Amino acid sequence: MLDKYLYKHLFNPCKLKFKKQRKRLERFRVASVFRFTFDSMADDNSSRNLWPEIEKVEKESRRELVLQGPLIDSKIKNSGGLHASIYSLSLLNYLEISQCPSLNEIHEDIKHLSHLQSLILCRNKLTSVPSSIGDLKALKVLDLSVNQLEVLPEEICFLSELNTLNLSCNSLKALPEAISSCVKLASINVSKNALSQLPEKLWSSRLDHLSSIIASDNAIEQLSCEVHNLSSLKVLDLSNNKLQELPAELADCSKLKETNFKGNKLKDKRLEKMVNGCQTKSVLDYLRAGGRGKGKGKAQDGESGDKADAGKNSKKKSAGKQKGKKEEEDVDELNRMVVRVLHVSEAPSSVALKVSTSIKDVRPYIVCCIVKGMNLRQGNALKRFLIAQTKLHDEMCNKRTTATIATHDLSLLKTPLLYDARPPDTLKIIPLGRKEMKVTDLLRHLQQEADEQRKQKKRQNVSGLHRYLRLLDGKALYPCLVDAEDHVVSFPPITNSEKTKKMAELNKLTLELKDVDVGSDEELDVAGPVEDFTSSELIVLQVKVDDADGNLKVVYPSKTDLLSCPSNLSVIR
Repeated sequence: MLDKYLYKHLFNPCKLKFKKQRKRLERFRVASVFRFTFDSMADDNSSRNLWPEIEKVEKESRRELVLQGPLIDSKIKNSGGLHASIYSLSLLNYLEISQCPSLNEIHEDIKHLSHLQSLILCRNKLTSVPSSIGDLKALKVLDLSVNQLEVLPEEICFLSELNTLNLSCNSLKALPEAISSCVKLASINVSKNALSQLPEKLWSSRLDHLSSIIASDNAIEQLSCEVHNLSSLKVLDLSNNKLQELPAELADCSKLKETNFKGNKLKDKRLEKMVNGCQTKSVLDYLRAGGRGKGKGKAQDGESGDKADAGKNSKKKSAGKQKGKKEEEDVDELNRMVVRVLHVSEAPSSVALKVSTSIKDVRPYIVCCIVKGMNLRQGNALKRFLIAQTKLHDEMCNKRTTATIATHDLSLLKTPLLYDARPPDTLKIIPLGRKEMKVTDLLRHLQQEADEQRKQKKRQNVSGLHRYLRLLDGKALYPCLVDAEDHVVSFPPITNSEKTKKMAELNKLTLELKDVDVGSDEELDVAGPVEDFTSSELIVLQVKVDDADGNLKVVYPSKTDLLSCPSNLSVIR
C-alpha cells in the first residue's frame, strides 16, 4: 500500500512542494504503470497458454476434438486438470478425452458446449460427473466407461436426445430411477459395476427405441416381469449376475434375438444348462412353454373343468415335452463340438512373429493365432462372421482405439512376420479394394473422401475407414505388420493388404451388406483359407510373439485364456 500522501498526489505530482520530489515521483509513477501493464499481459498469456490441440480447434473452428494418451495425461497432471479454454469451444459436436489417469473430474462449465452430440470420457479416473451435464440437450452419445464412478447425477435423465449410454467398468451401485425420461435411448451398457438391481423404469414402454441392454458382471438378483414392455429389445446380456429365475414374460419380447444368462445359478437346472449351451430361441421357447411344464408360462390359460380346454392343455404339454427333448439334443450336439488348442511346438505350420523396439510408443501390443476348420461358404456364415467382427470393433475394441482385429489367409502370408513402426513416407501398401500406394497418399485420399461425405450428407460424422483417421493424428511413426519380403500386410488401425485377404463370394456379399461401406476393413477382412470342412472341429493353434532379441513376449491363447472354458469347448494339449 502507498503512503496516504503519495497516494493522494500520485497522479497529480505538481502539488508536491519540492521539484526533486516531483521528478522522483514522476519516474515512480511511469515505472509502476509500465510494470502493472506488463504483469497483466503476462498473467493473461499464462491463462491463455493454450494446448496446441485446443488452439488448432479454436483457430480453425473445428467441430471435433480428441485428447488422449500419455502426452495429454501429462498436461492434465501439470495443469491440475483440463485447460479451462476447452469449455469455451462452443462449436464442438464431438469431444473425446480418454486414456488419461490424471483426469478425475470434469468442470461444471461443460454445460457451455451446447452443440455437443458425442461426449467420450472413457478410460480415465473420473470419480464424479457434474450435474450440469444435464444441460447438454443435443447429446446423443455418452461414454463414461472405465472410470471410478460410484454415483451418477439425476440430471443425466434430462438428456432427451441420448441414444447411446456406456457406463461399463465403474463402481456404480445404482442408476437414476428416472432413466425412462431418455426416451430415445437405444443402447445402454452398465456391465462390470456393482449394481444389485436395474431401475424399474428401465422397463417402461416409453423406451420404445431401446434395443440393447448389457448388464453383465454385476450383482443383479432379479429380471423384471415388465421386460416385455421393451418392444424393440434385441440384445439382453445379464451374464455373471445373481439371477435365480427368468420371467416367462421374457418370451413376449418379439424382437429379442440375443440373450446371455451364463454364470447365473438358476433354480431350474435344466434352464441353467440351456442358457449355457442353447441358442436364444430355444431358451425363449422353453420359457414360453412354461418351463418344466408346470404351468408357469403364458401358453396355458389356467382354466380347469372344461374337457376341451383340458385336451388343448394336454396337447400343449406334449408339444412342450417334444420341444424340450429337441433342446436336449441341441445341447448334446453343442457338447460334441470340440475346439483343439495345440501347443506351438506341436503345430507344424506355426508362424514366427517378432516385435521391434520402435513400436513401443506407437501401438505396442499384438497377439495372434491360427484358426482352422471355418467353412465360410455355406449360407450366411461369412456375413455373420463379418458382423461379429464389426461388433467386436465397436464394443470390446472401443471403436479401434483399444485394439484392431485383422484376419488374413494363412496360405498367402510369407513368414516370419515383423510388427514394426516406420515413418509414413516409407510405407507402401495395397489397401483392400485399392491399388498399391504410399500410406501418406492413402490417408490423403481417405481424408478427401471423408470431406466429400460430409458435404454430400451435410453432417459432421463419416462412416467406413474414415472414422479411424483421427487415431493416427500426431504420430511420427505408423504401426505396420510386414512379411518376410517386407511387404506391408496390415496397417492398423486403418486397413489390411489386398494380398492376404480371404473373401468367398465377394460380389454376392457386397450386394448383401448394403449397410457396410464398400472398401471398409470389416467388409473385406476375412480369416483362414476356405476349405470344404464337414467336421465340426474348430482348431486353434497358438502363436508365440518374440521381441527383437528372440525373448518370448506372449503366447496366444495363453494358459490364462484357457482357464475358464465353456462346457462345449475341450482343450487338447
